[in-house]
Amino acid sequence: MATRLFIDGAAGTTGLEIRERLSGRSEFELLVLDDAQRKDEAARREALHAADIAILCLPDDAAREAVKLAQGSGTRLIDASSAHRVAAGWAYGFPELIGRETIASAQFLSNPGCYPTGFLALVAPLVRAALLPASFPFTVNAVSGYSGGGNALIDRFQADADIAFRAYGLQLGHKHLPEMREYAGLAHAPVFSPSVVPAHRGMIVDVPLPLAALPARPSAEALHAALAAFYQDSPVVTLAPLGPPAAELLLHRSAAGWDGMALHVFADAGSTQARLVAVLDNLGKGASGAAIQNLNIMCGLPETSGLHL
Repeated sequence: MATRLFIDGAAGTTGLEIRERLSGRSEFELLVLDDAQRKDEAARREALHAADIAILCLPDDAAREAVKLAQGSGTRLIDASSAHRVAAGWAYGFPELIGRETIASAQFLSNPGCYPTGFLALVAPLVRAALLPASFPFTVNAVSGYSGGGNALIDRFQADADIAFRAYGLQLGHKHLPEMREYAGLAHAPVFSPSVVPAHRGMIVDVPLPLAALPARPSAEALHAALAAFYQDSPVVTLAPLGPPAAELLLHRSAAGWDGMALHVFADAGSTQARLVAVLDNLGKGASGAAIQNLNIMCGLPETSGLHL
């Protein structure tokens, strides 16, 4: 019997990309509301109660409202907003870090943020391996395509071709910081410098490290080996070979959707400095692709089904 699936917020960017990845998949019966019903509370409640699993592709406040509407239903929830990422009773939907068993048994699952996906993929395994100290004052430099900002930012970039670069989060209290700190096990939130460029999709997350100043003084080889061991069985996360650094990393305006994530360790010849870099699609492993990966695991299906890898 097909799993009954409802996407609350299916008309948004994340919801549309989830629906595209579900196209032709007979394992799911999609419950769809027409345009007149999408914002009708009674219709949404009925769909949330009728579904086996619901994916919430909504702003934070609307996601909290949807959870209340679903109360008493037994419906399993995947929340793509940031409303429940560090909330009690919610599993964090990063199977490579949290464990597939946790995802498979979750009643309430919160999708990671796009920037935290890159940061945590790089830093969390190395903190667990005691190669990086949990008390270190990490910094994160990151750039994303404008689709990560929702319809308002998409419209702004598409209407104003003169915008070349947008730095934001200048008051430093970004909503992604709690999950970065929580799931990397850090003593302090990192200093986070996010930015946006005029590309629809794509993301680079860069964590610089002064290796010579760290207590354990880890080598680039040790960092790379720890990441390689951690992700050796992952069908989604890959690690580039350690060697002479790439001349450049690029985001492309014409990039197609991609649900993988590529990690890099770059270092100088003496391993006195390093840069940990994650390249991903903010709409893929950073949003819709992660939701599909988690959905597959929750339903006991191959986790890469429907993904663009």
